Amino acid sequence: MSDQDRTASPGYATGQLARALAAAVSAGTEADRKRALLKLRRWEDVVSGMADGTLTIGSRTPVAGTPAWVTLEVAHGGFATGRYSAEVPLSEDEAARAASLPDDVPGRNERERLNLWYLGDAGQAELLDVVRSGRYRVEVPEDAALPVVALLLDRGFAEQALDLVAELRPLMHRLRLTPRFEPVSRPVDSAVRVASVEDAVASLRSVRVPVQLAKMRDALTVWDPLYDRLVALWCRTVDGELPHLDENSTVHGGWPCRTWPADWAAARIEWLADFVETCRTHAPSGRQTNPRSNFARLRNALESCADGSDALTPREVGRIRRVIASTVSHRGAPGTSRRDAWRTAQAATVAAPTNAALAGVLADRLDRYPADGGLPSLDVATAVVSEDEATAEAPRGTTMPERLVHKAARSLEAPADELVRLGVITSGETLATVLPQLTSRLLSSAIDDPVAAGLHEQTYTAFRRRRGLLLLNLEHQVRFTELPWVDALSPYRSPKPDDAAAARRALRQTTVLALTAFPHALLPNPLVTELRALAKQARLELPLVEEVAADIFAGRFTTKWRDAAAVASRLLAGTLYANYYDLPADWPQPLRADQHGGKRTAEDFLALCRERAGTSGGSVAANGMVLEQSQILTTHNLAVLVDGLDLADELRDRAPELAWQVFDWIVRRLTQRAPHRHAALIQVKNAAYAWRQALFLLSFCEPSVQLAHAERLAGESRGTVLDPAVEGLLLVLHGGRFTATGTARHGTAKRFLGWAEATNSFLPHSNQT
Repeated sequence: MSDQDRTASPGYATGQLARALAAAVSAGTEADRKRALLKLRRWEDVVSGMADGTLTIGSRTPVAGTPAWVTLEVAHGGFATGRYSAEVPLSEDEAARAASLPDDVPGRNERERLNLWYLGDAGQAELLDVVRSGRYRVEVPEDAALPVVALLLDRGFAEQALDLVAELRPLMHRLRLTPRFEPVSRPVDSAVRVASVEDAVASLRSVRVPVQLAKMRDALTVWDPLYDRLVALWCRTVDGELPHLDENSTVHGGWPCRTWPADWAAARIEWLADFVETCRTHAPSGRQTNPRSNFARLRNALESCADGSDALTPREVGRIRRVIASTVSHRGAPGTSRRDAWRTAQAATVAAPTNAALAGVLADRLDRYPADGGLPSLDVATAVVSEDEATAEAPRGTTMPERLVHKAARSLEAPADELVRLGVITSGETLATVLPQLTSRLLSSAIDDPVAAGLHEQTYTAFRRRRGLLLLNLEHQVRFTELPWVDALSPYRSPKPDDAAAARRALRQTTVLALTAFPHALLPNPLVTELRALAKQARLELPLVEEVAADIFAGRFTTKWRDAAAVASRLLAGTLYANYYDLPADWPQPLRADQHGGKRTAEDFLALCRERAGTSGGSVAANGMVLEQSQILTTHNLAVLVDGLDLADELRDRAPELAWQVFDWIVRRLTQRAPHRHAALIQVKNAAYAWRQALFLLSFCEPSVQLAHAERLAGESRGTVLDPAVEGLLLVLHGGRFTATGTARHGTAKRFLGWAEATNSFLPHSNQT
C-alpha cells in the first residue's frame, strides 16, 4: 500500500454481500431469516452506493450531502449503508399527533410537519413538560435535538436556539428529532448493566429443549404409552395364553384375532382417533412411520379390522402374534407390574426438569420488573422454584441452573467490578459497552440544570451506541461535542473541581479493572474512547492511541503516538520491557511539525517503526509489522495510563499474579489446534500481543520473580512453538540482548512477534503452509 490518500475497495463489500445472500438462502428459523435478510439489504445498499458514487467509504462524511453529525446505519466493518438511523416511520402516537395538526402547519411530509409543529408554542410546551417530568427515551442522539431547542428558548438563549434550528432545518423532512414519550429506567450511582430486563427475558424465552431430548421425551411419554395401548388391544383378541418366545425365539401360546370383546370396536376407534391427534401435536418418528416397525404393523392391521380380521391374511395374523410374543417376552404384558416397572424406569431418565421449563419460570419472574430497567439483585434468579411456580417439568424446590442465572445476571445493576467477578462482563469490549452509563453521568454533572443534565446524559448514552465508521487518511470518528444540540448546551455548563476529581477516580478504577480483569488483552478502541472522555473530564492530557487495522493503515501516525512512546521510554527505562524490546532512550522533539490533512504527523515515529520492522509496509502483513512496532513503542496505552494515573505502586502489588495469568493464557492458547491457517495467524498475533502485556507487567516485579516466572514458563511450555520465545526471555533476564533481527547471536532464542511477511516461525508446523 502506498502512503497516498486511499479509499476503501468495494471487494470487501461485495464479498460480504455474497455471504449475506448465502446466509439468507440457508437460514433455518424465521428469526434467522429476518436477520439474514436485514444484513443482505444493508450490503446491497453499500454495494449500490459505492457503485453510483453516493457513498464514499473511508470518509467521516460517507453519505453525499449529509452532515457528519447525522447518525448513519453502519454495516459490519464500518461501511455506511446510506440510510439514517433517525429516519424512521411515524409511530402510532406520532401518526395520531400528525393527524390532529392544524392544516396551516407547513411541511412536505408528515415528519416535517410534526417537527415544525414542535417549534411552535404548543409543541414547545409539550416538549418542556415531557423532559421536566423525565417521561422520555432518547434512542438515537437526534431524538434530543428539538427538546434542546425548547430548553434553550425557555432559558432565554434565543440566538443559540435559532442557530440550532438552522442547522437542523434541511433534514427535518427526514429525521425524527423528538424522543419517545415514555419513561426510561437507569442504573443508580455507580451501577451499570450489560442488558435490560427485556433483553434478558428474550434470551430466557429463546431457550429450547434440545431436539434429541425432545424426541426422547416424546417417545417415552407420548408414543410408548400409545404403543402399549395398541399392544393391549391386540392382546384382548388372543384366545388362550398370550404368545411368548422361548430361548430359540420360537413363538408359543395363543393366536390373536380369535376372540372379539364387545367393546373392542369402540376401543379401536378411540385409539385410531388418539393416534391422529397425537400425530397432529407430536411429530412421529421412524418407529411410528417405518412400515416394517412393530408399531406400524400393529397400527396398519388395526386400521384393516373394522369388521373383524377377515381383511387380514394368515401371514399378517402371524406377524401380529410374533409382535405380541416379542414385546411380552422382553418387557412383560401391558398392565403387568413388570411392564409398568420398565416404563417407570424409562420415564425417570427424562423426568429431570428441563432448562426450557425453568427458563420460562425465570422469565415470568423477570416480567415483574420494568422491561427497560435492570435487576436490583440476583435473588430473584437464584431462588428455587416455589409452589406457585411449579409445573410438571419444573417441580417445586428445583434449583435454577447456573446457565439460566447467568442469562438473568446480564440485566443485574451493579458496579462494573462486581459484574466482572460474576462473569457477566467477560472482556474489555463488554466493559466498553457499559462504561458510557457511568461516563454519561460524570459528563452531565457539569450541567447545573437537572433537566438539561438528564437530557445530556441520555444523549451521550445513545451517542455511544452509534457504530463507528471505517475511516482512512487519519480522519477521526464524530465526537459527541460535534452534535449541534450538544454544543448548543454549552451555556448550561459550569464545570466544578469535584467533577474532575470524580472523573479521575472513575478513570483510575476503570483502568485498574481492565488491566486486572483482562490482563492478556489490548484495550479495545471503544474502551479507549471512553477512557479518553473520562480523561478530558478529569482535565488530564493523556496521549491515548487506538489500534489500527493493518488492511487500512495509511502509513501515517499523528503526534500522539510519539508522545505516548516518549512516556513509555521514560517510565520503562532500564526495565525488562525496555531491554527485551530495545526501547529508545529518549524522544527529542522534531525540528518541524509535519502536516497531513490539517493534522500534525510524527514522521520520525513512523520511520523508526519501519526501521524496527524491517519493512516500509505495503502489504497487510508488512503493515501489521509496522503497527506492531508502534504498539511495542507505546505499550498501547499501558505506560500512559500507569504514568498519568500514578498506578505504578498499585501495579507492583498485583503484577506477579497478573503476569503469570497472561503467561498461562498464552500457553493454553498456543496449544489449542487452530482449524485453518488464518485462525492460526490470529492465534499467534494475539499471543504475541499478550506476551507484550505480560512483559510490561513483569517489568514491575522484582528480578527474582521475573526469573522464577520465566523458568516456570520454560517448564510448562517445553516442546511447544513457544520455546524460542522463552529462551529469548531468559536471554534478556541474564543480561543478553537480541540482534537487530530479533534473534540471539548463539542458540535458537527469538523475540516473540505476531506479524511476519514470510512464514511466522511461531506458527504450529501444521499451519506454516
